[in-house]
Amino acid sequence: MKLEFCEIERIEAALEPFDWAFRRDHADEIERYWADFTKDRAGIFNGTVLIQHRGGIENGVFRAGYSTTDYKTFLGYIRLPYPEPQMRNGFGMAALKSRDGAFLLGEMMPGTTNAGQIYFAAGTPDMGDVKDGVVDIEGSLLREMCEETGLTLADVRMGARMTCILLEKRVAFLRDVTIDLDATDARALMLERMKSLPEQELADIVIVRPDAPLDSARMPPFMAGYLAREFARR
Repeated sequence: MKLEFCEIERIEAALEPFDWAFRRDHADEIERYWADFTKDRAGIFNGTVLIQHRGGIENGVFRAGYSTTDYKTFLGYIRLPYPEPQMRNGFGMAALKSRDGAFLLGEMMPGTTNAGQIYFAAGTPDMGDVKDGVVDIEGSLLREMCEETGLTLADVRMGARMTCILLEKRVAFLRDVTIDLDATDARALMLERMKSLPEQELADIVIVRPDAPLDSARMPPFMAGYLAREFARR
């Protein structure tokens, strides 16, 4: 899988109307895939999410347009073999790093869409991330981090750097975030707080250190690529 890495200053994203023909042209396939996928996943909800229908970098700024779709259509597009170059899952991730230089990833719970995979806290943006027509991707990534790990904004420090990773059907925006604890203590804190979350999405917090092999079999390819790139830069 080809990955394109870019450093950006910020994201400017707007909610816009968009007539996406995919949902009409492939309605039967979407329905079949959804029925099969949700057969043993009773907790998967067909809510409204946002998909990016345009996006590009101009002078260090990623400018994008997002439109609404249902999760069933969104997942069908991501999983079925019908790429459309302009349509992407454009999502943010908090690239959480500990004081001693390790990264802290979440392992997705059984029954979730990506059960068993490990990656930074993340989620597809939805209407809760929109205010006055602006899609707040950075706010979305922080919200997901707090909702999934139990951390608060007071627990972490935001870095200035944001990395954009472009790949087929996806664009990931990773913001540097640091917690002022060693990795083992940070993991213990998150695991304890996760016990009291109203909805637990993560089964575990996985520590990834620069001197240990990557568990790339359980990571999306772009995550393994990002971590390898970050460790090589040190």
